[in-house]
Amino acid sequence: MKLSQFKFKLPEELISQEPDPFRDGCRMIVLHRKSGKIEHKMFNDILTYFGEGDVFLFNDSKVIPALLYGNKERTGARIEVFLRRELNKDDRLWDVTVDPARKIRIGNKLYFGEDDSLVAEVIDNTTSRGRTLRFLYDGSHEEFKHDLYALGAAPLPPYIKRAATEQDLEDFQCVFAKNEGATTAPATGLHFSRITLKKMEILGINAAYLTLHCGQSNFNKTDVEDLTKHKMDSEEMIIDEECCKIVNKAKDDNKQVLAVGTTVQRAVESACDTLHHIKPFEGWTNKFIFPQYNFSVATSMLANLYMPESTLLMLTAAFGGYNETMAAYKAAVKEGYKFGIYGDVMLIVD
Repeated sequence: MKLSQFKFKLPEELISQEPDPFRDGCRMIVLHRKSGKIEHKMFNDILTYFGEGDVFLFNDSKVIPALLYGNKERTGARIEVFLRRELNKDDRLWDVTVDPARKIRIGNKLYFGEDDSLVAEVIDNTTSRGRTLRFLYDGSHEEFKHDLYALGAAPLPPYIKRAATEQDLEDFQCVFAKNEGATTAPATGLHFSRITLKKMEILGINAAYLTLHCGQSNFNKTDVEDLTKHKMDSEEMIIDEECCKIVNKAKDDNKQVLAVGTTVQRAVESACDTLHHIKPFEGWTNKFIFPQYNFSVATSMLANLYMPESTLLMLTAAFGGYNETMAAYKAAVKEGYKFGIYGDVMLIVD
């Protein structure tokens, strides 16, 4: 497959800039991948496609307020700092990206907060933009994280052309988020309200949870035409025994397993065996999925509507079928569906 095969015209007005006031209030385009049939539904219709014993598999990663603004010592230049991951909690070391990168050198200090209450020193340059910061802080680790996160904002994707608000910190978090570490939301899970989860329980639809700490690399531009040469950034993931038990029983009972989002697909495909079961896993994955790919675990998939040429679209097309998925995207554009993290969704079933 070639990068150019995932290019399509997306009018800017179809890229959602604001969340729906109701988590489960979005539209849902349904693709039947075997026949290519397309239906236009609302998200609340999703449960009509599933029944007792089926499993919805979620990513429970919790987003940190990773976007900070600091000032450089002496010059006072405003620097955008994006927290990527904590490297060492005892030494307060963080892997970050900075913008503008050209203004930051090893040894520079950055000051955060209205009263410069938090100070960080640049101790390493790992890439043209990447840096390692050591935060200078005397309190406990819990106090440090509290003060650091109090200064941060929701790390909205670059196609949202507005500043993050305090409300975004809540809207950008799944209601079942638990394990802290993501620097972007596992977006498809954002559509599930507590009411929807309760309805699932009443119908006997099981929920299973894994953790994959998704990062901003999901929004990176793919810069190679030949997709076999594209490399994904590694992301930390954890699948425990309980998740495996629920999913594997559904597989054995010939029930449906719905992967809620691309991060869930990447996680289970990184931890499955030849019997199409998943195994407990704790580590990192850089798995890149694009057509043609044979999936082993999920029987259906729920996904947001993604940007042209994105790796997220490529994975969706691998599951739904390239021609069928691109036809559904064409229909979604024609019908005025909203795209992006705060947009509408696609359900892919057999």
